[in-house]
Amino acid sequence: MDNLVFVIAGVIIAVLIFKNIIRIVPQNSAFVIERLGKYSRTLEAGIHVLVPFIDRVGYKHSLKEFALDVPAQQAITKDNVPLGIDGVLYLRVMDPKAASYGVENLRFAITQLAQTTMRAEIGKITLDETFESRENINAIVTNAIDEASEAWGTKVLRYEIKDISPPVTILDEMEKQMAAERQRRVDVTTSEGYRQAQINEAEGDQQAMVLRAQGQADAVEIEARARASAITTISAAINTEGGTTAVAQQLSEQYIAAFEKLARDGTVALLPTDGSDVTSVVSKAFTAFEMLKGQVEKSTKQ
Repeated sequence: MDNLVFVIAGVIIAVLIFKNIIRIVPQNSAFVIERLGKYSRTLEAGIHVLVPFIDRVGYKHSLKEFALDVPAQQAITKDNVPLGIDGVLYLRVMDPKAASYGVENLRFAITQLAQTTMRAEIGKITLDETFESRENINAIVTNAIDEASEAWGTKVLRYEIKDISPPVTILDEMEKQMAAERQRRVDVTTSEGYRQAQINEAEGDQQAMVLRAQGQADAVEIEARARASAITTISAAINTEGGTTAVAQQLSEQYIAAFEKLARDGTVALLPTDGSDVTSVVSKAFTAFEMLKGQVEKSTKQ
């Protein structure tokens, strides 16, 4: 029984000694070793042997990038508007020794530095600029914190503003401004649409007038061509054998038709003095036709 107790005690002692001698450092991690309370070395990923009861792991650091929440705080803009601002900070431990001995509480120190830097930068700009220049603010805060935290062995990668909360009164004013801007855009769009409609209507009327004028011109041209063709045909017919007789017959028929229409449609008719003699009227018309024909032929020969 006593032997069993000694064996168990020996195993426990061996495990404790082994644990203090052999240390396994995970990937992307670093252990800071202190020997008799003083910094000795920094262990990277892998298996390492320590001197028992002399060496000890003083600090453990992750070398991965990690996010640090920056609590909301009150900041006053250049135009004296109080704002509630919070953000998130992304950083990485680059020097485990400096991160261990350069500052008492690394996360607390980084958070306080981020808040003070943000308040200082917000005080340099107006309310409108805080919404328009988020990227610039993030870059300025990142550079300022990175310079200060270099002595702590930490690299600040970026800072992102999560939320900007103006007072309720400012939010109401901003909402009214946005509503007015939306209404202005609606009015501009409506007026622009009306103006374009008027332009389209005017252009349509102009095109319609041009088309009507073109149609009338084409109609006149076609009618003139038709009359010219008819005159040419009549002229050719007159110069042929029997053409004169045909003209006399045509004049007689038109004369009779005209007086027939007057007798049928009207109650009063104006008749020539010798209207009872159709032959005489036709003869006079034919004589006038012959005289006109002679004058045309004479002018053509000249």
